[in-house]
Amino acid sequence: MHYLPAMVRFIARLIGVWLVAAALVAAVVDAAKAIAASALVATPLGQVWFEVAPESLAAAQEAVAVRLGAPWLWQAITAWILSAPAWLVFVLLGALLLRLGRPRRRRGVAEEDELYV
Repeated sequence: MHYLPAMVRFIARLIGVWLVAAALVAAVVDAAKAIAASALVATPLGQVWFEVAPESLAAAQEAVAVRLGAPWLWQAITAWILSAPAWLVFVLLGALLLRLGRPRRRRGVAEEDELYV
C-alpha cells in the first residue's frame, strides 16, 4: 500500500481531528435546538456555511457553475452534500482524513492477534 509522506499524514490527522471536533460542536448545537423545539433538528451543511461565510459559499458556487462551466454539478452538490446534516458531513470527512493520515505500520512488529496464537 502506498503511504503519504509524514508531514502530509500529520496535516491530514490534524484537519481530521478538527473536523471531528466541529462535528461534535454541530451535534451539540442540533441537540440543544432539538430539546428547545421538542423535535428532531438537523442543521444542513449549506445553512451552516451560509451563516459562517456567505461570501465563500457564493464564490464556490461561481467557481463550480461558471468557471468550470458545470452548473449541473453545483445542483448535484447542493441537492446532496449541502442538504446533509453538518455534523454528519464533518464526521465523515474527519474520519476519512484520520484514516488517510494514520501512521505507518512498522515492519517486523507482530500484530496483536499474532501474539496470542
